[in-house]
Amino acid sequence: MDVNIKINGIGLTVPSEYNVLEAAHLAGINIPSLCYMNLQDMNVTNHVASCRVCMVEIEGKRNLAPACSTAVSEGMVIRTNTERARKARRTSVELLLSDHPSDCLVCEKNQKCDLQKIAADLGIRGQLHYQGEMSSYQKDVSSQSIVRNPDKCILCRRCETMCNEVQTCGILSAVDRGFKTIVRPTFGLPLAETMCTFCGQCVAVCPTGALTEVNSIPEVWDAINNPDKYVVVQTAPAVRVALGEEFGLEAGSNVTGEMVTALRKLGFDKVFDTDFAADLTIIEEASEFVHRLQHGGKLPMITSCCPAWINFIESQFPDLLDNPSTCKSPHEMMGAVIKTYYAEKMKIAPEKIVVVSIMPCVAKKYEVSRSELSQDQMQNVDYVLTTRELAMMINEAGMDFNELEDGEFDSPLGESTGAAVIFGATGGVMEAALRTAYGWLTGTVLENLEMTQLRGFKGIREASISINGDDVKIAIAHGLGNARKLLEDIHKEKSDYALIEVMACPGGCIGGAGQPYHHGDSELIKKRAHALYRADQEMAKRKSHENKDILKLYHDFLGEFYGEKAHEVLHTHYLAKKEIKC
Repeated sequence: MDVNIKINGIGLTVPSEYNVLEAAHLAGINIPSLCYMNLQDMNVTNHVASCRVCMVEIEGKRNLAPACSTAVSEGMVIRTNTERARKARRTSVELLLSDHPSDCLVCEKNQKCDLQKIAADLGIRGQLHYQGEMSSYQKDVSSQSIVRNPDKCILCRRCETMCNEVQTCGILSAVDRGFKTIVRPTFGLPLAETMCTFCGQCVAVCPTGALTEVNSIPEVWDAINNPDKYVVVQTAPAVRVALGEEFGLEAGSNVTGEMVTALRKLGFDKVFDTDFAADLTIIEEASEFVHRLQHGGKLPMITSCCPAWINFIESQFPDLLDNPSTCKSPHEMMGAVIKTYYAEKMKIAPEKIVVVSIMPCVAKKYEVSRSELSQDQMQNVDYVLTTRELAMMINEAGMDFNELEDGEFDSPLGESTGAAVIFGATGGVMEAALRTAYGWLTGTVLENLEMTQLRGFKGIREASISINGDDVKIAIAHGLGNARKLLEDIHKEKSDYALIEVMACPGGCIGGAGQPYHHGDSELIKKRAHALYRADQEMAKRKSHENKDILKLYHDFLGEFYGEKAHEVLHTHYLAKKEIKC
């Protein structure tokens, strides 16, 4: 049902379930807010109204009302730009600033901080009107992915919503009362000692510098500047359709060529495409799926590309560790190939090679430290930089990104197919795997490569594929809360799926916590996905098994698909959380 309202004299007809903040947005009116967050595609809203920044006047009400938690009603008259409302907002922000560090110039979120922007927009300058006690807590730097700085927390509770309602991990919650209230793990444990998956969605929605990724830029600069090191970089598919946002481009702009040129100018010795390894992953994952299907293996098989998802199943469902594919994630496969096949081919000592991965993910910072992902006492990948960190390096190097010419990835680890490109979107791994597995199982050519039934942003999607007269049921989940539902069904023996794809982040890797901050904007994430599908359509080859460089890698080095050498280099195993040692 719709209702008629007025905002600042503008008449509007809006759905009755809207709040004032959403209605104002329809009218093109900006009401500042810090705690509000609406993840429409996941039916999750954070409207605790804790920041009190979005106060408005409503005719007939004595007190100001928070726009984020006040529902619209028929005939409501709202004023957002009165002196009283503006003063209330300034007071709320000044009170927040009175208990906030003033190190903005060196803060990790400088120029990307919502609190900083709103303070500037409200004209807060010079001396604050409120002075008092300052919170002082120990910074948590225990994990290799996420840094917690409680002194910068404004108690917006967005991180709680993501951790508890979307991801269902239950790591973060508010404890104590009044001025002593703090959001932290149970018993004040360091993140590294909890069941945190390091998905980083708390980082993705934090409006201040209270939650940030671990900074790996100094170590990468040191490696690049070390004449004794051969530094190789690889870039994930999701990075190329988000990096441009850091330089003012529209969400979904594909900046592959400019990115490659920028990486060369930064000083990397070789620039490879993780899409190559995504094709490699499909060869192994499709082979494993076919093998399980034909030889009575453990089903459903679940994809293993996402390290946060792997952390989740290791900690929350350790009895199901036979279900995930044993394939390493694509960038780990690439690292393993670089330090074996490529090192041998180029006659470079593997210990001299430094592999840097540019990823949309903060969990991969933790992943590279896992002892299972090493060979001959060398980690497959040495460092992970997020999309944001790459942008910082480009800025530090003084490049005008938007004026860079297009560059090409280096060979022989630079060729890829359209199947690899779509890895970055939820459903993409499943679609890529089926493009290959279907042909192998049926002996026919799959003509229609647009598996639209696998696409979209519904939290859990199901489909049935007819293979040799049998219906093979598959499922796709993005967001760990949705993954939990599928795993609980497996526990209850209610699942009849053969193959499941899981991505921890909303939308898949395109919504990763290392991407330009999305703040829960699902439309922005969708634009990135559409860009990947367009790139897939433009590729000359769209099935992983058509990649000639992949076939040559097997011929020259790995041997048969899913064979002994492939297992040695490209596969891994999983451990219950309590057994994990890094």
